[in-house]
Amino acid sequence: MTDTTILNRPASGPAPLIDPFQRAINYLRISVTDRCDFRCVYCMAENMTFLPKADVLSLEELARLCNVFVDLGVRKLRLTGGEPLVRRNIMWLFRELGKRLDGGGLEELTVTTNGSQLAKYADELVDAGVRRINVSIDTLDAAKFQAITRWGKLDKVLEGLDAADRAGLAVKINAVALKGVNDSELAGMLQWCGDRGYDMTVIEVMPMGDIGGENRVDQYLPLSMVRAKLAERFTLTDIPYQTGGPARYVRVEETGGRLGFITPLTHNFCESCNRVRLTCTGTLYMCLGQDDAADLRGPMRASDDDAVLEAAVREAISRKPKGHDFIIDRRHQGPAVARHMSVTGG
Repeated sequence: MTDTTILNRPASGPAPLIDPFQRAINYLRISVTDRCDFRCVYCMAENMTFLPKADVLSLEELARLCNVFVDLGVRKLRLTGGEPLVRRNIMWLFRELGKRLDGGGLEELTVTTNGSQLAKYADELVDAGVRRINVSIDTLDAAKFQAITRWGKLDKVLEGLDAADRAGLAVKINAVALKGVNDSELAGMLQWCGDRGYDMTVIEVMPMGDIGGENRVDQYLPLSMVRAKLAERFTLTDIPYQTGGPARYVRVEETGGRLGFITPLTHNFCESCNRVRLTCTGTLYMCLGQDDAADLRGPMRASDDDAVLEAAVREAISRKPKGHDFIIDRRHQGPAVARHMSVTGG
C-alpha cells in the first residue's frame, strides 16, 4: 500500500481507486448504448453494425456497476453513447443514479448528447439531478450540419438547446475541429456561445474506429492553429479552471465565457488523467487510446456479491497505463484503435 493510498483513505468504507502512477480515479464515463441517431463523419461509418441486444448491459446492470464505482470513490458520472438519450427508458437510469447525489457519494451526474432528444428530456434530466450537459455541435450551418452528421437536423438540436435553457441546464458546446469543413466557423461559433451564455470546447480528431470512406488525415486540424486563429479576434487568457475532464481552458475576455481545448494529438492530457470508461457491454477501458480492457460483465453476472465486482475493478485500475498512443500518421490511414468512439464511453 502506498503512502498516497493511506493519505486518501476515507474515514470509513473501502480505499479509493489509485492507479500505478498515483492518480486517484474519481471519474467514470459510461457508454449506455452504441446506437445513435446521427452518423457523424469522424465517429461512425454510415452503415454501422451495432451490438446484439443480448451483449448490452441492462439498465439495472449499468446502475449496479455505477454504484460500485461510487462506493469506490468515483465522484463524477457522465453518461454517453452513441447517443445516450435514444436508449429506451434511459431516464430510469438517470433517476436511479441521481439518488447518489446530495450526500450519497456522487458529486455530479452529467451527460454528453448530440442534442436531438433534449426537447423531450431536458426537464426530466434536471429532475434527476443533472445540472450541466455537453452538447456536440460542429457547425451552425444547417446544410453543413447535415453533411457532417449525415442524418442530423440542426433545427431540432437548436430546439433542444432552447429547452435546456428553459430547464436551467448549464450547457457546454463541444466542437470537433475539422480542416476545410468548420475551421472558418469556429470564431463565429465561439461568439454564438458567448451570446447564449455557453462555454465551448474544441476537440482534435481522434483516430478511433473505421469511419468508412472518410480520411482522418484530411480531417485533422491541430488546435494550436485553431487557437492562433481565434486569438486574432478574441483575447484568450489562460485560467486554471477544471471540470474533471481533459480540457485546458482559457477565458474569452470579449464574451466572459470559457473556451476549452482537448488536444490528444498535439499535447496529450494523460499526466493528470483521473478517468476510466465503461462500455455498454460491461468492458472497462482504462485508457481511451489503448486496447487493454477488463471484462466486468462476466463477474457481475456470475455473482450477486459486489465484493467480486470491486475486486475486478481494482485489478483493472492496477493496469491503467500512463498515457495513450494516439497519432495521426499520413503513412498509415487506419485508426489507432479499432473500436469506435461511440462504443467507448465518449
